[in-house]
Amino acid sequence: MTDLQKRLSNRIQLSTDAFRPYATVVDEAFGTEVDYAQLVKIYKEERIPAGKYSPAAIVGTTQVVLMGSPKPEYISTSFVERQNLTIRMAMRRFARLTNAFSKKLENLQAAVALHFAHYNFVRIHKMLRVTLLWPQE
Repeated sequence: MTDLQKRLSNRIQLSTDAFRPYATVVDEAFGTEVDYAQLVKIYKEERIPAGKYSPAAIVGTTQVVLMGSPKPEYISTSFVERQNLTIRMAMRRFARLTNAFSKKLENLQAAVALHFAHYNFVRIHKMLRVTLLWPQE
């Protein structure tokens, strides 16, 4: 979070899920210089049979403002959740219950760097019909 803060020159709006450590690290990195909210998911209560790995169904969400004045219409975790899904689908080492893991941190870092280089500079995205970092005229 401190690395992110150092890369920014303007005030930002930040949204996370309700994972408790996020509130502490955002405060340590940004202080009061951020508009920060959490999107808290409300899950349906259900008995989980033995051997089931799926999470419970989400029945609603609540927005909790922690710092500043975030705009409610922009409190969302959808973009990062989509990015995480893309990573898990493209690189099986991030999928649970697989044996495609990296035994060395350096190998994981190289795989992630290669994935993002391909995703941003090589892959033609269907809706845009260009790479994501296509030069603007």
